Order: sequence, then structure tokens, then C-alpha cells
Amino acid sequence: MKPLRTAILGCGQIAHRHVHTLQTFKQDFEIAAFCNRNIEKAMAFSEKYTAGSAPVFSDHHEMFNQVDLDLILITLPPYAHSDEVEVAAGLGVHVFIEKPVALASEQAWRMVAAAEQAGIQTQVGFKLRFGAAVERMKALLDSGAAGRPGLMAGRYFCNSLHASWWRQREKSGGQLLEQVIHLIDLLRYLFGEPLTVYSRQANLFHQHVPDYTIEDTSASIFTFPSGALGVIYATNNAIPGRWISDFKLVAGHVTADFEDANHALLTYTNDPQTPAETVASERDCFAAELLDLSNAIRGGGETRIPLREGARSLDLALAAVRSAQERREVRLP
Repeated sequence: MKPLRTAILGCGQIAHRHVHTLQTFKQDFEIAAFCNRNIEKAMAFSEKYTAGSAPVFSDHHEMFNQVDLDLILITLPPYAHSDEVEVAAGLGVHVFIEKPVALASEQAWRMVAAAEQAGIQTQVGFKLRFGAAVERMKALLDSGAAGRPGLMAGRYFCNSLHASWWRQREKSGGQLLEQVIHLIDLLRYLFGEPLTVYSRQANLFHQHVPDYTIEDTSASIFTFPSGALGVIYATNNAIPGRWISDFKLVAGHVTADFEDANHALLTYTNDPQTPAETVASERDCFAAELLDLSNAIRGGGETRIPLREGARSLDLALAAVRSAQERREVRLP
């Protein structure tokens, strides 16, 4: 079976990680083009990864017109999304897109409509869903073995000025929308759709930084139809050089302490005789999400995180932002 001819749209930092996966699985993917608004970045990618053989473009319309593609990896910053999904869908090109899929709900759902009408396969880059420890917990919850879900608490801690666009709300949407959305998506994946969200957000530590218009501290509470609660808290003023994204989960029969998506200690609280279970894996979640997409393209069926899921998690994150802005609890549709 021929490799999927794949283009990369958006040659920033996260794109390097995805291109590494494409090169690792050459039987599944063939790098066919690079596209970036600053064409020099696209040229640098082409030189680094294909010795200059892959064509480069500064406009995705031109790329779609000139290159025959099976798949496009969209790794653009949130503010740079335009009509790339709709164009790909119109040509029957499958789509991988990094989170958040847009800055506005309306744009996200236009993407969903275009993709579903065209019947293309899509995958959103919420890689935590592919962690081995997350998969184990999901299976316990779905089977009922974990008992009734009660509480999930997650934190996202970092300390970096990041790129200039990231510090501007109109370009990134803020830390919760651009980074913490990984935990918001994971909360949805494990507990289902929330009823309400109440969030408080503030810029406490970066008021002296020019153009830093996003929050650097946040706490959000989510309620669920079952009575379960989710708590997600985040800051961009923690330990420099460290990126911490961990979480804990309490269900009727299991308490889980996740170091990350691949590592967790599961304690079976309903039976003291059952030994605690340690999940420890070095699974490459970036590779897992792309291979899941490749398998869906070749064999049919749906990916784990189609665009519709990306739009739903975006809507929940936007509801949290709105809650903080309006200083009230927001009820979800």
C-alpha cells in the first residue's frame, strides 16, 4: 500500500515533532510539501527533512492547486486559521489539525460541516487521549469496573514567555484555550459532557510585560449530570524550564494518580485485597494519533478524535473563558 502523500501547513515548533513521526513511519507517510506564510521557514523544513526535495509554498491555495495530496497536517497557531480545512475537504484531502481548532465556535463548526459533508477523515491533536494510563482508566470507567465517577482534578504549570502571539489574547485565546484545553478535552473524554462551568482567571505576574494580555492564573470548576465535579487549575508562573501537566481521578472503586497520560497509580479502594496497579508506558502519543488517522483513512471507521470532538472541547474552553469574563457560572447547551 502506498504511503499517504502528506503536506505540513504551519512550520513552527510543534511541526518538528509531527514531521519526526512522518519520517519514522515512511511506509505510512510520504512528505509531499511544506507551507508557511514565511516561506523561509518552509524552506528550512524542506532542507532539514527532505534535503530540499519537497516543494515549498507560502499560500495553501497554491499548494493544493499544485500538489496531489492525501493528507494535510495543519499546525498553525490559532489566529492563523482561515479556510484550509474547507479547501482540503473540497478536494477529498484528509486532515490532522492541532488544537485549538479555531478561536471561535462558528469557525470550528464550519470546519466540522465541511469535513463531514465531504466524508474525509479528521483527527485533532489531543494526544492525551492516546496515553496508555488514560486508555486503562477509560476502559475501567466504560465497563463500570471503576464505579461511579466523582472527581477529576488537573493542573497545568509552566513558566515561559512563549512566542509573542501566544501572549496576546486575540491571537492565542489565552493559556486556558491554547494549553489547558488538553486537560479540558481529557475531562470530557473521561466524564462526558458537563452541565456548567465556573472559571476565574487573572494576569497576576506579567502585568509589566508589554502585550501580555492573557491570563497567567486560572481555576475552573465543571459540573456533570451525574453529580461529578472537575477542577482544572493552571498558571504560567510556576517553575521555569518545567512543564507540568498531571491529574488525579476519584471514582467509586478506583482512585488514580496520573503523573502523565502514560503513567499512573490505580488504587482499588473497594477491595483492600486487590493490589494497586501501576501503568507505566513510553508510548509515543504523537505517533499514536497519526497512526490512528492513517488506519482510519485506509480501513474506514472513525478516528479517536474527529473534528467534531475538537469543536466540542473548544466550546467548553470558550465557555470557561466567558465565565471568567462575566464572573458567573455558565450553563452549557
